[in-house]
Amino acid sequence: MKGQVIGYKRVSSMEQNTARQLDGIALDEVFEEKVSGKSLDRPALLAMIKHARKGDTVVVHSMDRLGRNLLDLKKIVTEIVEKGAQIQFQKENLTFSGKADPFAELMLNMLGSFAEFERSLIRSRQMEGIAIKKAAGGYAGKGRPKAITEEQIATIKQRVATGEKKTKIAADMKISRESIYKLLKTP
Repeated sequence: MKGQVIGYKRVSSMEQNTARQLDGIALDEVFEEKVSGKSLDRPALLAMIKHARKGDTVVVHSMDRLGRNLLDLKKIVTEIVEKGAQIQFQKENLTFSGKADPFAELMLNMLGSFAEFERSLIRSRQMEGIAIKKAAGGYAGKGRPKAITEEQIATIKQRVATGEKKTKIAADMKISRESIYKLLKTP
């Protein structure tokens, strides 16, 4: 029995897109998400692992898309392989199927370590940038400043309460409709 070809795509932020990942590969099922790879607590990843069955092939663009931590990466690969599925990493041209392959195991350890190292460097640079900004008195906390004032939020809530369309309010305020829904939840 031939299994499914399952794709897993991940980028770290909403501004990024997954278009280049697994482009041109015929997939029966695709699990995609826009979250950091630093944690295993990713809804699409967990759903993909749960979905994978004996005979399936899980295809991932590259190892760092699956995990940024060597232990997590090995755990995910082991879990998929133990289910009787195999996992292929396109960029590295590596396949893990449960059969002893010392070279593939070495590459998983080396490339997984590089992904983890890269994540550490990124975090280190972020911390350096924050420290410099704080020293210059320009760091006010996490994230960018609010684009919408408290008065504008009150106006939005009043307009919604009068039955005005959220799409119209969003266009007038030059924000997304999703932002309107988020702002309505604020106390």
